[in-house]
Amino acid sequence: MPGRSKFPASAIVAAVCLGAAAASAQSVYRYKDEAGRWVYADRPPASLQPVETLAVPVGTASPRIEVQARSARGGVELVAVNGCACPVEFGLQATGAAGEQAVRGVVGPRSEQTLLAVGVPASGQVRFDYHYVIGDPSAAHAPSQPYRAPFAPAASYAVTQAPPDAYTHRDAASRHAIDIAMPVGSAVHAAREGTVINVAHRYFRGGTQQALIDDANFVQVLHDDGTSAVYAHLQLDSVRVRPGQRVERGEYIASSGNTGYSSGPHLHFVVLRNAGLRSESVPVVFAGRGGASVTPRSGQALVAY
Repeated sequence: MPGRSKFPASAIVAAVCLGAAAASAQSVYRYKDEAGRWVYADRPPASLQPVETLAVPVGTASPRIEVQARSARGGVELVAVNGCACPVEFGLQATGAAGEQAVRGVVGPRSEQTLLAVGVPASGQVRFDYHYVIGDPSAAHAPSQPYRAPFAPAASYAVTQAPPDAYTHRDAASRHAIDIAMPVGSAVHAAREGTVINVAHRYFRGGTQQALIDDANFVQVLHDDGTSAVYAHLQLDSVRVRPGQRVERGEYIASSGNTGYSSGPHLHFVVLRNAGLRSESVPVVFAGRGGASVTPRSGQALVAY
């Protein structure tokens, strides 16, 4: 994740705010189309049919992760603030009295750390850029057993995209992701135990416009080995867990949907690791009948055991 800041040395604010509150709400209209599928829209349908109006809070439950500038004797301290219940690696570049400097560091869960002390140059301005990746770069993917298919026991859904196919999964963070065709409202269950570290639940639009790429509802769960799973394109306001909560393998965490950059209702499931200031997906296998391991493939019917 990127972050950029430019500020006059005289305008340094020495305060930390780890919370973010929703300030207002927007109206969303929920109704069924001719095929009986649920539709969520920002305006009511043109035809006369039953419609429900929902008030959806505007805001986010994402943790505050940022670098703050604070006044210090002789200059400025650049402090990494990590409001996530997970370690986060920061990369920071700054220009001050000593010229350009660069540093990186891992900051523990829900804590802060001074990354760099910078002298104020003659111009009176300190400039800095930073980016971060969730997770410790020393973590290794080491599940104790195959993942559980991320839906209700004995249910079966078709895999629409899995490695080596890469219709839309082309970068390092999605190369090993799995798309599963699931009708809107289908129960999504945790594929592995862990701690919830990030959620989005307020989005309702879905489609193939690039403008929607950040509008997917999701749950992110940190595993005990330091990797994390993302369950994405979830239904509006269906997330049943919150950041900091421990979830168990097989626990019902949300409902599938069609939010964000999506051509149709499905669940996007991926396990990520920090490969050194870079998110990288890792291969996963699921539990099959009789304890067998199942490697997902496009077109396959995946069953939850």
